[in-house]
Amino acid sequence: MLHQLVEEKIVPGVSYAMLHHGNLQAEVFGKSQLIPVERNLKPGLLYDVASLTKVIGTTTVILKLIEEGKIGLDMPVQEYLPHFFDTRVTVRHLLTHTSAITGYIQNRDSLTAQQLLDALYTLHIGGWFGKKVVYTDIGMIFLGLIIEKVYQKPVQKVITMEVLQPLKMNESTFTPAPKDCVPTELSASRGLICGQVHDPKANIIGERCGSAGLFTSLHDVLKFAMWILETSPTKKVLREETITELFKDQTPTGQLGRSLGWDLRYNKQNKACLYHTGFTGTFLLIDKVSQDGLVVLTNRVHPNSANDIFLAKRDQIIAQYLQEKD
Repeated sequence: MLHQLVEEKIVPGVSYAMLHHGNLQAEVFGKSQLIPVERNLKPGLLYDVASLTKVIGTTTVILKLIEEGKIGLDMPVQEYLPHFFDTRVTVRHLLTHTSAITGYIQNRDSLTAQQLLDALYTLHIGGWFGKKVVYTDIGMIFLGLIIEKVYQKPVQKVITMEVLQPLKMNESTFTPAPKDCVPTELSASRGLICGQVHDPKANIIGERCGSAGLFTSLHDVLKFAMWILETSPTKKVLREETITELFKDQTPTGQLGRSLGWDLRYNKQNKACLYHTGFTGTFLLIDKVSQDGLVVLTNRVHPNSANDIFLAKRDQIIAQYLQEKD
């Protein structure tokens, strides 16, 4: 099915890895880009992993701050960001996408970083607050601003310091050299996007953005997955008990199928697996009980992002993987 993505021209190329009880199967095949010239995909290139930034980076730092007692999971966001517009919303709501933050920011893509961040505070809370998961970047951007407030440093610098460096994800960066990257979309306004974040909000907000911006390799995403899978009393970055809690529904009702930062999928034994996707064509699934992991990196938005067939195929691949992997 992964090879079919390339054979059927749904994506230019695929870098994937499957972990199973300490055994590894990995392949890199297809093209890294199709225009303006075709280039073969080769190992070691960096992908704009889009929203995988949320779970690898921002969520991990927030969990560390909760462990250290510097913020509270069920504390109001207003405690940390006094200008936040609703007293009911907690850190948990932001992490589980149940905050119901909604509204429209006019001329969003033409604002400066500060104007866009200021405009986030003009949004409001919808009627589904706490009752429904509606995935949004905004909650993670606010979590990035909480991290910035605690550390007095932009969130992307904190992620580098607190996650990438301790886990020796040495190929991962927020400021890559374009020559090391797989390009994303050919944009009317930006040209061929390569080595710059694809997401418009993240491109404007830059190092203060907690929702996207990370460029990383198959090798480093594998390192991150193996870190989650390992059980060690001397675990780096987070305690084992914190990781264990991730494999549970953490929504306010306990029945909405999301954890802290992560989505949940269930294996054949109905045990929770951590799952997350990135708009650019990346996804990651981790089953700690069975010691399995799947990492898939593609640039499905190249040459353009109107590629909904990929989304259907991705869901089929995950369903098939959960059926087959045992």
